[in-house]
Amino acid sequence: MDAMAVSALDIEAVVFDMDGLLLDTESLAMRGLAQAAAARGVDAPEEFRHAMIGVPADHCRLLVMERFGADFPVDEFLTEASHWMSELIEVGALQVKPGVLELLSDLDRIGMPKAVATSSSRAKASHHLRSVGLLERFDAIVTRSDVESGKPRPDLFLRAAQLLGRRPGRCLALEDSYNGIRAAHTAGMPVIMVPDLLPPTAEMRDRCLMIAPDLHAVRRLIPRNTEQDAESASILSVDTALLAAGRAG
Repeated sequence: MDAMAVSALDIEAVVFDMDGLLLDTESLAMRGLAQAAAARGVDAPEEFRHAMIGVPADHCRLLVMERFGADFPVDEFLTEASHWMSELIEVGALQVKPGVLELLSDLDRIGMPKAVATSSSRAKASHHLRSVGLLERFDAIVTRSDVESGKPRPDLFLRAAQLLGRRPGRCLALEDSYNGIRAAHTAGMPVIMVPDLLPPTAEMRDRCLMIAPDLHAVRRLIPRNTEQDAESASILSVDTALLAAGRAG
């Protein structure tokens, strides 16, 4: 995005990805896939597992089938991987990513509407967000169960903007995955990448306002003056100097 577009950026809502952005679920999912593969005696290298990040379940099935063949018990394998991940969550391995709670509080302070747009199912998203006390922190939650197409199609983000009553171009998307960034960009939302397991690429830098090391860096875009404190929704004029620094970095 060019400097003129960035300098004019006003935000009326924020849309969060869930897996790898709000919650440290991606690393647990990768461990679950590795466990399921080991139990079946097949090789699931990191590159293969990382290809599933930010990808809806129907496409994950295709990736597994492409690697292991049409006769491979894909559904059983993915169920086993999900089981391993669930066990990790049940013993307390699911963590909120750094800066999440502080950023949500900052947005609450200025009355900024917030939504989640996730490739996970409604049941999984509700369970994970509830387990860490975040389910009630958002004005809308849009899941793969709610739209026709998942990421990288823009459906999730367009639906989130619709539910928040805001134009997509006035919603800031926060994402960690390549497909999520592509989806938000196609929806017309300015997007910031907060990398988790996938490093930023030239394509991602081109599509994003900035690459932020964590959500604490996103917090620094929010003005600290009390003039923007409000009990109702406001417009957030982000710190464009910090955006420029993030793009340069």
